[in-house]
Amino acid sequence: MAQTLEPALGHASEGSRRSSLVTVTTSRRLAAICATIACFGLLTACGQGDQAESSSPSITIATHDSWAMDKSVMADFTQQTGIKVKIAKLGDAGEMTNKLILTKSAPIADGVFGLNNPLLVRALENGILTEADVDVPDSAYDEAKAIRTDLAAPIDFSDVCLNVDKAWFAAKGKPAPSGLADLTRPEYRGLFVTPGADTSSPGQAFLLATVAAEGKGWPAYWEKLMANDTKVVSGWTEAYETDFSAGSGQGTRPIVVSYSSSPPFTIPAGGEAPTTAALLDTCYRDVEYAGALQGSEKSAEVEEFVQFMLGRKFQQQLPEQMYVYPIDSAIKLPAAWAKWAPTAVDPLVLTEDELGDTPELVKAWREIVTR
Repeated sequence: MAQTLEPALGHASEGSRRSSLVTVTTSRRLAAICATIACFGLLTACGQGDQAESSSPSITIATHDSWAMDKSVMADFTQQTGIKVKIAKLGDAGEMTNKLILTKSAPIADGVFGLNNPLLVRALENGILTEADVDVPDSAYDEAKAIRTDLAAPIDFSDVCLNVDKAWFAAKGKPAPSGLADLTRPEYRGLFVTPGADTSSPGQAFLLATVAAEGKGWPAYWEKLMANDTKVVSGWTEAYETDFSAGSGQGTRPIVVSYSSSPPFTIPAGGEAPTTAALLDTCYRDVEYAGALQGSEKSAEVEEFVQFMLGRKFQQQLPEQMYVYPIDSAIKLPAAWAKWAPTAVDPLVLTEDELGDTPELVKAWREIVTR
């Protein structure tokens, strides 16, 4: 099962440089031909050709490597607006944000999608976004617990939660944990695995969940977790697929950090119900945002695309394309999601000011888990 918050790293290609060389060479040849033609009508035709070429605008949207969207949906946007969208995958969400900050004086894209809560705060602090005139319903902000800003629009969200292997606990005749506090109890010693907060988006989301739940007492909570033989690994894939007892690797730990949308993927062939469950009282709400980049001359075109992302065609594709919930609660979810992947009623969240401390929180967390 692929999840959108744990993408692989990407790499750049030589394609853009090669296409630029072709464009320059072609333009020079056209100029030379036009200069040698005496007929005014033909000169005018050359000029009209150049104008036609420039009348089809394109925008580049920077995003993480887990971007996925049906080609027909993207084609619909181009058909409606005449704007072509080029997707630039720049690594995981953190790596993407770093690149956009480092290049803000000479932007490498026109817009961005995939800034989650703490990364949006970082983007705002570094001034890489410009105002986007996009119509986002108030209900979307309220229901998703999203940050309100004129510089980015919420597009989707995930609930990062503890997941438990119900079948494992049933076979052992033991009760599954019911919340975060249970993970420090002796009976759950050695049963929990989490991705690292410094190497994984869901791992960082779980750290923020514990900060939201424990307040200033979160370091003591993590010290108890580590003393109870919590295993910390690099990423979601290793935690879920290798160490989690319900993963494909037949692991030994029946408690893992994953998503509220994960259980439907554990319905066995011919079965009617998942073998796992998400503990919704432990969920941290992780919202993804999109916006226009400061310095781009195509912010108006980016606004059109962001508005399109908030539309029904794009929103209804999000669960199956990127494994996230649409920000528009009116969108009908896939049947398995509707039945087995409810969202948290009262998710754990942090304020914008608290999210600004995320780098310091991760640093303090690292010191605890590496002792």
